[in-house]
Amino acid sequence: MNAHAGKATTQSSSLILLREDVGKVAVLTLNRPQSLNSLSEAMLEALGDAFTAIAHDDRVRAVVLAANGPAFSAGHDLKELNRHRADEDRGRAYFKHIFAMCSAMMQQIVTLPQPVVAAVQATATAAGCQLVASCDLAVAARTAKFATSGINVGLFCSTPMVALSRNVARKHAAEMLLTGDMISAERAESIGLVNRVVAPGGERDEALKLATIIAAKSACAIKMGKEAFYRQLEMPLAEAYDYTSGVMVENLLARDGEEGINAFIEKREPKWEDR
Repeated sequence: MNAHAGKATTQSSSLILLREDVGKVAVLTLNRPQSLNSLSEAMLEALGDAFTAIAHDDRVRAVVLAANGPAFSAGHDLKELNRHRADEDRGRAYFKHIFAMCSAMMQQIVTLPQPVVAAVQATATAAGCQLVASCDLAVAARTAKFATSGINVGLFCSTPMVALSRNVARKHAAEMLLTGDMISAERAESIGLVNRVVAPGGERDEALKLATIIAAKSACAIKMGKEAFYRQLEMPLAEAYDYTSGVMVENLLARDGEEGINAFIEKREPKWEDR
């Protein structure tokens, strides 16, 4: 990433997730390269804690989710899961715990007030692909690849399917889930899994560029709009229009809605108050 003014770096005590604030953008970096950034219990906890903190941090207006190493994320830590087969219940309770934990973290991304942009530098498979699909936007290096590969080890990617099938067309999602085959970054862009494909090494800067554009908007309007975006997707057409009409009314009555329209009419830059 290029040098940017005013950035402060903190890191989780476990050193598996790094946080770097670049202006009004929080950059979270998966930092378990030796394990292909697999979503271990510790990684899921670190991500959940980071998103909880960001949700309550008014200074942060957008998030970039990146990764270090040869993979963006290989999905669940299968070795960690397999160790619990020796449990009295053959791992049932632990498996339920991990998938509940993972599902909660993925939903945190969707419900986070700030938009999240994935910066995918390399392969994202299974729950790693789910993580990309759960982000609001995604930028991928041309060399990145994607797969819901669980089927190759006899494990259908049922939870990754939730995010995948809500982002790409049904038949594209079904093909990925049923075959487990890798797809290129260009293919991922064509089916809607990622927004942009860039030269290798440029994905973080491009993701940060997108996040910075978003961070310059009214945080109040972005929060209202993101929540409405996901809620209306699950509604019948008439209900969606009724709901979003109400959101528009509240947005117009908000201070930033008034300021933005006045600034447009007066041909000046708006001064957001984020309320």
